Amino acid sequence: MKRKFGMADKLGYMFGDFGNDFAFILSSMFLLKFYTDVMGVSAVVVGTMMMAARLLDAFTDVTMGQIADRSRGNKKGKFAPWLLRMCGPVAVSSFLMYASWFAEMPMTFKIIWMFFTYLLWGSVFYTAINIPYGSMASAISAEPKDRTALSNWRTIGATLAATVIGVVLPLVVYYTDENGNAVLSGTRMSIAAFWCSVGSVICYLLCYFMVTERVKAETTKQKFSFMGLIGSLIQNRALIGIVVSALLLLLSQLSLSNMGAYIYPNYFGDVKGLSLASLIGTAVTLVLSAFTVRLAERVGKREMSAAGSIIGAAALIAVYFVHTKNVYVWLIFYGISYIGLAMFNLVCWAMITDVIDDTQVRTGQRQDGTIYAVYSFARKLGQAASSGLVGVLLSVIGYNTATAYDEKVVNGIYTITCIVPAAGFVLLALSLWFLYPLGKTKVEENARILKERRDRSGM
Repeated sequence: MKRKFGMADKLGYMFGDFGNDFAFILSSMFLLKFYTDVMGVSAVVVGTMMMAARLLDAFTDVTMGQIADRSRGNKKGKFAPWLLRMCGPVAVSSFLMYASWFAEMPMTFKIIWMFFTYLLWGSVFYTAINIPYGSMASAISAEPKDRTALSNWRTIGATLAATVIGVVLPLVVYYTDENGNAVLSGTRMSIAAFWCSVGSVICYLLCYFMVTERVKAETTKQKFSFMGLIGSLIQNRALIGIVVSALLLLLSQLSLSNMGAYIYPNYFGDVKGLSLASLIGTAVTLVLSAFTVRLAERVGKREMSAAGSIIGAAALIAVYFVHTKNVYVWLIFYGISYIGLAMFNLVCWAMITDVIDDTQVRTGQRQDGTIYAVYSFARKLGQAASSGLVGVLLSVIGYNTATAYDEKVVNGIYTITCIVPAAGFVLLALSLWFLYPLGKTKVEENARILKERRDRSGM
C-alpha cells in the first residue's frame, strides 16, 4: 500500500526542479556572458548555436518522451528511475560548458567545444532527466488540486535555485578592474559551475527518494510513427496553446534574465542590482505561492496567468518610458513585472498535466512522456529564442568588450531589456486567452470524466 500524497511528495518534487535549474538557470543567466566576455566569442555565434541546438532537440525531446512512455519502470515507478540514471551525466556536462581553461585556445577550438558541450548537456543529458521528471507529476497524483500543488512547489524549487545563482554568484564571479568596471572572472565562473553541478546531483537524489508514483501509467505498445505523432499533435489545440504560451513565457523570462548580466554592470554600474533582482523575484514568487492553489481553484489557471501577463507587460512598458538611471527605481518596476512571470510559472506545470488529461479524454490514450517532451522542447526553444534574439540585438547595438560601456551601447541595453520581454508578455496573454482552450470549467469536467473511467476499471 503506497502512502498518501503529502508533503514529502511536494518537497521531493521541489528538489527535482532545484536540481534542474542549478544548470538551466545558470546557463540562462551566465552562459552568453561567459562566452562573449571570457572566451571572446561573438554574441551572434553563441545565439546561433543555441538556436541550432533546438533543431536537434525537436528529435531528442520527442524520442525521450517515447522512451519514457514505453519504459516498464521498476518498484519506484516508470519515471523516477531516470533521475538516478542521469543525474551524474547532466551535472558533468553542465560543468564542462564553463571551461575557462580554454580561454587562450584558438577561436575555432573554442567554438567547437562550445557546440559540443552545449549539445551534450542540453540536447542529450538534460533531456534524458528533465522529461521523465516532468512526466512524473501526472503519476504522483490524479487530483487536479494535488497537481497544482506540485506545480506550485516545483516553481518554488526553481525560485530557490534562481536565488542561489542570482544572488550569490554575481557577488562571487565578478571583480572590479582598474577602471572601476565589473568584469566576469572565467576561473571563478568555472568554480561556481562545479559547485552548482554538485548541488544538482544532491537535489536529484532527494527527489528520487522522497517522491512516490501512485497513478499507474500503461506502457505504450503501439508502433512509433514520427509523422503520425506530429499529425496528432497538430490537431491537439490544448497542446499547441500551452506550447506557444511556454515559448512566449521563456522568451520574456529569459530575456530579462540574460539582459540582467548586462544592464546591471554596464548600464547601472551596479552588480549588486543583479543580486537584488533575484531576491525580489524570489520574494514575489514565494508570496504568490501561498495563494496560488486557492486562486487557481477559484478563477482558473489560464485566467490568472493571462491577467499576470498583462501586469508584467504594463510594468516594463512604463519603465521603458521612464528611462531611469536609478537602479532602485528600476527594481521596483522589475518586481511588478515579475508578478506576470510568477503567476504563470507557479501553475504552468499543472497546466501541462491538464493537457495530458484532455488528450486522454479525447483519444483514450495517455501519453505523459511524449506530451511533456513537446512542452519541454517549446521551453528550450523559448530559451534559445531569447538568447539568440538577445545575441543578435547586442550585436546590432554594437556591443563587444571594447564598446561595452559606451553611452549608445548601454542605452541600447536598457531598451532591449524593456521591450523584448514586454512584447513577450503581451503575446503570452493573447495566447492564453484565445489559443489555449482549457479554462477552469473544462479542466474540472475532464478530471470528473477520468475519475469515472478509473472507478469503472478499478484502477
